[in-house]
Amino acid sequence: MPRRAFRIAYDGTDYHGFQRQPQPDIPTVENAVFDALRALAVLDPDADKPAGYAAAGRTDAGVSALAQTIALEVPDWLTPRALNAELPADVRAWAAADTPDEFHATHHASRRAYTYHLYAPPADAAPSDSDATATAVDDERFRAACDALSGTHDIHNLTPDDRNTERSLTIAAERDGDYLVITVSAGGFARELVRRLVSLVRAVGAGDSPLAKLDRVLEPEALPGHEGIAPAPPEPLVLTAVDYPDLAFEIDADAAESARAVFDRRRIDRRTGARVAGQVADGMR
Repeated sequence: MPRRAFRIAYDGTDYHGFQRQPQPDIPTVENAVFDALRALAVLDPDADKPAGYAAAGRTDAGVSALAQTIALEVPDWLTPRALNAELPADVRAWAAADTPDEFHATHHASRRAYTYHLYAPPADAAPSDSDATATAVDDERFRAACDALSGTHDIHNLTPDDRNTERSLTIAAERDGDYLVITVSAGGFARELVRRLVSLVRAVGAGDSPLAKLDRVLEPEALPGHEGIAPAPPEPLVLTAVDYPDLAFEIDADAAESARAVFDRRRIDRRTGARVAGQVADGMR
């Protein structure tokens, strides 16, 4: 059968990450994909995984994706629209590309990018009542920290991984109202790297840590426990890009339209939830 790559978008809120877990009752995005393939008779009931299968990356529990990419051997009729017929609503295929037989979704990715939506009102803005518990951030200090961490570094103090910790990073931040939208690009990512980077640059931007802390984090010596960098919450993080220079993905118009409808509905639901929480909070002031 031909090998095909699929772009997969998902809301990671209710999943324990992308990758399957040893315990079959733990919900993961990969389990949802495999269940859909079994329902479509593309994957045998007793098979561990599809032939030729690989995924671009392993997102943590709670992390969402726009451009997660899987590749596998499939029949010609398996399109994103057909796959969506058996996927849960919060996991959507939306584009596909035929690939060479030797294609590997993990190893052939040239670049990956994550975006983190950090709630961080600017330091020079007058705080509103709803911002009373927010930590204000100085944008210049924040961007200086991003610039200092961009480049090639050993990031062993920013991941629980204990090997293969050298990375070449590009980190950029743009102000969008009360949010700083942080984009981190690299060839590959260590576990929890983006979330720990966010925690570190936020601490510098808020004045809780000096810029000199960055030099200490990048030193060969491990940070003592009380100086360790905890990961930021996973829910604001999205896998937004995975690049394959030799592939041309074709958007499945029907699949993409249905996916947009799902995520637009979730956007409205969460805005409504925010209003409800705001009314409860404001009612106790």
